[in-house]
Amino acid sequence: MLGKLNPTQREAVKHLGSPLLVLAGAGSGKTGVITHKLAYLIEQCGYSPRNIAAITFTNKAANEMRERVGKLLTGREAKGMTISTFHALGMQILREEGPLLGYKKQFSIFDSADTAKIVSELLGVPDKQDLRIAQSVMSNWKAAFLTPEQASAQASSEIDQRHALLYARYQETLCAYQAVDFDDLIRLPVELFNSHPEALQRWQHRLLYLLIDEYQDTNDCQYQMMRLLAGSRAALTVVGDDDQAIYAWRGASTANLHNLQNDYPNLRVIKLEQNYRSSQRILKSANHLIKNNTKLFEKNLWSEHGLGDPVRVYAAKDEENEAESVVLHLSAHKMEHRGKYSDYAILYRSNHLSRGFEEQLRAQNIPYTVSGGTSFFERAEIKDLVAYLRLIANPDDDPAFIRAITTPKRGVGNTTLEKLASHAAVRGISLFEAAFASDMEHQLNARQHEDLLTFCNFINRMQARAEKEPCAEVMNDLLAAIDYEGWLFDSHEPRQAENKWSNVQDFVGWINRKSEADEKNMIAMTQTIALLNLLESREQETDAVSLSTLHAAKGLEFGHVFLVGVEEGILPHERSEAPEQIEEERRLMYVGITRAQRSLHISYCIKRKRGKEWASCEPSRFIAELPQSEVVCSGVLPAGSAPVVSKSEGLDKLARLKAMLG
Repeated sequence: MLGKLNPTQREAVKHLGSPLLVLAGAGSGKTGVITHKLAYLIEQCGYSPRNIAAITFTNKAANEMRERVGKLLTGREAKGMTISTFHALGMQILREEGPLLGYKKQFSIFDSADTAKIVSELLGVPDKQDLRIAQSVMSNWKAAFLTPEQASAQASSEIDQRHALLYARYQETLCAYQAVDFDDLIRLPVELFNSHPEALQRWQHRLLYLLIDEYQDTNDCQYQMMRLLAGSRAALTVVGDDDQAIYAWRGASTANLHNLQNDYPNLRVIKLEQNYRSSQRILKSANHLIKNNTKLFEKNLWSEHGLGDPVRVYAAKDEENEAESVVLHLSAHKMEHRGKYSDYAILYRSNHLSRGFEEQLRAQNIPYTVSGGTSFFERAEIKDLVAYLRLIANPDDDPAFIRAITTPKRGVGNTTLEKLASHAAVRGISLFEAAFASDMEHQLNARQHEDLLTFCNFINRMQARAEKEPCAEVMNDLLAAIDYEGWLFDSHEPRQAENKWSNVQDFVGWINRKSEADEKNMIAMTQTIALLNLLESREQETDAVSLSTLHAAKGLEFGHVFLVGVEEGILPHERSEAPEQIEEERRLMYVGITRAQRSLHISYCIKRKRGKEWASCEPSRFIAELPQSEVVCSGVLPAGSAPVVSKSEGLDKLARLKAMLG
């Protein structure tokens, strides 16, 4: 069973004499070690599956683990094993032991939307920022095991006192509803085990061996839960990588690595340093970068995949040039190497950076998927405008009609829409057509009917213009007529409204440029957008370029990675000032580098638009921390620098591409 593992992996699987920390470098086969250890405990060590728990952070990781263990063992042997997230295990414990804390076995679990509604009602319609702050403060108090009384006693300001009072009322409300929130799923089992030793004993006898995945992502609450379950027996293996600890903002604590050494003096540490993913040059860059962090454990990744391509760093003159260059390079590279789109990923620090790359990929008809955030074209404000465009292009589009007539609101409420929908259903016509039916005048009062017809006549006028006039003129008049900017600032906090309006302006700019370049009117452009959205929503479309935040890309791998926007103020983030924050940003860069298997391309901009002004940008300090012998620079180079690729080399490459196409 262990024949396919390397010697270090086998050692990690077979070690049972003391608590074990497996420091698993990126791409070193950690999931294989965990799944083989689960199978080994059952097949070779006599453990019953029901006495083993493997705990991870996402349902996806738990499902993958379950599937792989099932292949190593027959279905019957694996049955009864606990492979779950921390929260799912907490829920299981509370389902069985809840009565000891005064909960029914059928308690409810409230998600963030449910809890936001409770907090909002208790605060009396707060703005979204106050709501988020209150939720965050209470979440942190729960993670630190503070009761409302303790939070009140520690409150040093009036706002803290108000939050403590809110916390008490919030907890009372949850109890009244027999409900728990997400934080309670970890906090309450720890409180239960501390106050009811007999319950702890039951679970320690049930779970005789614990495996913890992604250990570097645990917070204090999760560590306490693990330590209590492991008990004095300490039959425990934790697997993680301190170099990939990128969730401090979510409460994860690298101090848990120190805690492990302090709480378990006989802790064994095994390092997995052989990487099965990347070329040597990529790994050398990753190792060189991460050496700048203070380290608890030294680790040096290596592979047998050969030297590989040099790491390429491109200096773009601005963000449009960066997006254009990346997409053209990606397209040419795919053609030259006869690869698949799914071999490529464009990774960035923050969601807003995806916009220019999405536009370029669309312009080149390259399929892509967006993870770790909302696609630019899926944002609410963009969908609002597209609803107008769809309705102008096709008045029979009922979903577009409902969205457009209610956003911004224009005096047409639910009562009018219900009567309109009823009439349209009886006649078998669209809502738009029903609005002009003579019967509607009698079903609605004069004001309702007038507002409805005003809207529909406006759409008819815009449709007549959209077929004849330039797209830019119609778009600008449309935005002015519906006063979308005013509505955004009336219905959102100023900063959120500014971001949304900026997105709208970017979208309008894109559609105007594209309509002019393709010589298409607004109706034709609307059909183009609809077709692109239709293609993107097809689930079987798997051969697509991945656009992702660095956080969402953790755990994934791609043949060729483009790390974009690698500038001071973006990566590292402008809010990262303290040394430990810079170290976390460096680990984020390390995660990005180690996603790449065969080639790595890093880019940054010389200048970037900040609102309406241009601001000059500095390349990230992390670029200077790469081994310069492995890096090839190009783009907007400092004066006097020699071009990296000579003219003859460029012509040779072009000739090879033409020959392939021929």
